[in-house]
Amino acid sequence: MTEVKTAAIPTVQHASAPAIPLTQRLPQTKGWKELVRDIWDDNPTFRMILAMCPTMGATNMAINGMAQGLATLIATVASSVTVAALRNIIPSEVRLPSYMIIIAFWVTIVDIFLRAYLPPLSAALGPYVPLIITNCFVLGRAEAFASQNSPGLSALDALGVGLGFTMSLTLLGIVRELLGFGSLFGIQIFSGWTPWVVMIIPAGAFLLVGLYVGIVKHFSPGGQIGGGA
Repeated sequence: MTEVKTAAIPTVQHASAPAIPLTQRLPQTKGWKELVRDIWDDNPTFRMILAMCPTMGATNMAINGMAQGLATLIATVASSVTVAALRNIIPSEVRLPSYMIIIAFWVTIVDIFLRAYLPPLSAALGPYVPLIITNCFVLGRAEAFASQNSPGLSALDALGVGLGFTMSLTLLGIVRELLGFGSLFGIQIFSGWTPWVVMIIPAGAFLLVGLYVGIVKHFSPGGQIGGGA
């Protein structure tokens, strides 16, 4: 009996696409682009010149500026996510009053939390936390973005604007505290420092905002800087 030998048939291996590192994929996503754009291009303080009341009054010290920024960030993100989740339920005729009620609800939650767990910080910020309700960019994000997009994307949009606002107020607070008190986050840096009184009062914030706006405009020649109250 003759032995029949069969030739081995080579297996065909399908080449798989190489995995793209997260560091390369993330910058291409819509959410990441929205986050980065809002931090810089839509910066409420240095680009849109909005929320000047807390900017002038709550940045005499770095910790106050950071706390005000974080409180605004939390309220903005929570409000935008809520508006996005209810965007198909809220009638268009009453959308702005509805957005204001939502914003007021979350700002009240943040204010109660600060009063309960961080009373010294709440006392230092005074009325500026409740005044988040009147911040133009908080309502602006709800109307211009959250009402037309998903909760996830709206959260990233609000997070970007909130981070930009927090960064701005913290930078202002750092410079004002260093020059006005010789300290940083309550820690004395310069001994025997002669305070710059102008940096302790709101006029110092006004001067610094103008300086920062000029720097941002210089490094963003193609950008536009708008005005607002």
